Parts: sequence; C-alpha cells; structure tokens
Amino acid sequence: MLGWDRYFDNAATTPVDPRVLNEMLPYLGDEFGNANSAHSWGSRARSAVELARTRVAEAIGADDPSQILFTSGSTEANNWVLRSGATGYVGPFEHDSVRAPAAHLGFNVLENDGWLVSPVITDFASHMLVNNETGAIFDLEGLRAHCKTLHSDITQAVGKLQNPIGHVDLASLSSHKIHGPKGVGALFVRDPSQTPLPLLMGGEHEFGMRAGTLNVAGIVGFGLASSLSGDHREATWSQALEWREIQLEAVRGLTDVEVHSMGVPHILAMSFLGVEGESIVLDMDAAGFGIGSGAACSTGSTEPSHVLTALGIEPDWIRGTVRISFGRYNTKESSAALAANLVDVVTRLRRLRN
Repeated sequence: MLGWDRYFDNAATTPVDPRVLNEMLPYLGDEFGNANSAHSWGSRARSAVELARTRVAEAIGADDPSQILFTSGSTEANNWVLRSGATGYVGPFEHDSVRAPAAHLGFNVLENDGWLVSPVITDFASHMLVNNETGAIFDLEGLRAHCKTLHSDITQAVGKLQNPIGHVDLASLSSHKIHGPKGVGALFVRDPSQTPLPLLMGGEHEFGMRAGTLNVAGIVGFGLASSLSGDHREATWSQALEWREIQLEAVRGLTDVEVHSMGVPHILAMSFLGVEGESIVLDMDAAGFGIGSGAACSTGSTEPSHVLTALGIEPDWIRGTVRISFGRYNTKESSAALAANLVDVVTRLRRLRN
C-alpha cells in the first residue's frame, strides 16, 4: 500500500483491495478447477462464480443473479451490445469502447446543448450514466422514455450512485474501477429477450451467451469488490466531497482556471490556460502524485478530448486539462499535499512559458 494515498487517478484504475486479493488467491492456487467441469474441483469453482454473480447483482440492484453475464470488462460488454445488430443512437460523451464500434457500424450521435442531451424516439440508444473524464451525471430517465431499449455504460457509477441500473435495459461495468482486478467485468441484461447475440461462440459458458473458460479468480475478486463498493459508497462519497473542495479552494488563487463538471465528487476535471495537461501530469508524477490528463484509454492521442470538444471548450483550454479522481485510499493529508503541489506546478510551468 506504499504510496496509495498519493494516487489520484482512480477513474483510470484502482489498486486492488487487499481483502479482494486474499479472496482471489485460492483460485490462483489449489482451487484451480474449471467452473464448467463436472467433478468436485469444477463444482467448487462454479460455486465461487455463482456467489460472485450474486454479489455483483446485489451491488447494482439487479433483481436476479442470472441477469449478470461475466465479460473481460466494460469494453467487451459495450462492443457486445453495439455489435449485436441494433441500430440507433449513442451519446456525444461516450467512452471510446462505445464511440468506436458506433462509428464503425453507422450509429447516429445524440445532439447536446452543454451537458443536456436531446432525446429522440428510437428503438435503441446507448448513453453513459457518469462521464469518465469529468464525473458529469446524466438523466437516463428522460432518455429511457423515448427509446425501446436503453443501454448504459455504468462503469464510473458503480460504488458511487445507488441503483445505477434503475432506468436501463442493459448495462456494462468493470471490476478494476472499484478496487477489483483488471480484465473482468459484466453485462447486465434486465430481460432475457434483450440478450445480445453471442459475441464469442464455441462453448456453453455464461448460459451459452459468452464462450470461453471463465476467469474464476478474477470473477471472485470482482464479486467481493462489488460488495465492498456498496459498503464504502456513502463514506467515499463524503470523503470525495471534502477532498474535491480542498483542490477547488487551492486553485481559487490562480487565474485562468475552469472546472468542467460538479457531478460525482470522485472525479474533478480542471483546465489551466497556458500550460499543457501532460506537462502537469509529468511534473506531478515527479513530485510523487498520480493524476490523469483525460481518459486513460486516450493517453498518447493527439486528438483533443471529444467530451470537452462537444461542450464547445476552446482547444487552448482543452490542452491544459487534468483529471483528479479520488479513491478509497486517499486521505485528507494527501489531498492537501496534492493541492499545494498542483498550484506550485501550474505556477512554475506558466512562469517558464512566459
């Protein structure tokens, strides 16, 4: 846990909770059985998978564990839904794992006025619940009233919002955003008749809907991480509010600062005019702090953030954007140190540029 309190890029990924790791370890050792095998080794693995399925279902408010289909993460779940033959609309602020297949398959993009998205009457729409770059929360109830089937990427809402599947038919989520292991996630399907066509074929895994030997250890970790995310939800929300305010108070002494959303308090996106976000990230890293310059999946891209572009933010402001995202292991002390160093870094970079 060395340095975990100074890691503020939890929207990209989170450290695995030690309790989760301990729960996983037997399934990386003696309990190595294939969950689809009929013998006792397989039976024990299968029981562990079904317990995890129940835990994930309970954590997001699903009515039945059978509504949870395990995947390798939200990216697979998003692609699974969009590639299932549906056509319709996607939101303007989506993660690239929605945007890329949607563009490839010819989906339309919903129009927006700022953060307000205009619904249209359609058979299918996909729209995230919480934006991964800014933490903005969207009104899915309004969208749901206009479409026959609504899918949502709820990755950044799990463990933050209660009942994140309240208005959706299909939902994608990932383990590694809630202090679980990487490489595992799920697709929630409210009604079996809405289950997408199999993306992976060649086996009867996951009710015949997703072929491939199950990642038992990862699924076990995902299950416990889901339960713990609910247990910690209220505490981490109030802590994130406090830690966010520490950052906002610190930057009030700087000029040319823009905050892009005040949605879930766990994600804070700010732009500093006259400096490069990547330079801030690197200098903060040298000072011992981990923050992000946008969506982790887009790091290294020369294209400006499509989220901020859709909001009409000028390119000079977009270039100076950083994302601070809080997690379970941050503290008030480390948040105060982060804020002080951030002000120093921005001030120094601006001085060097002038």
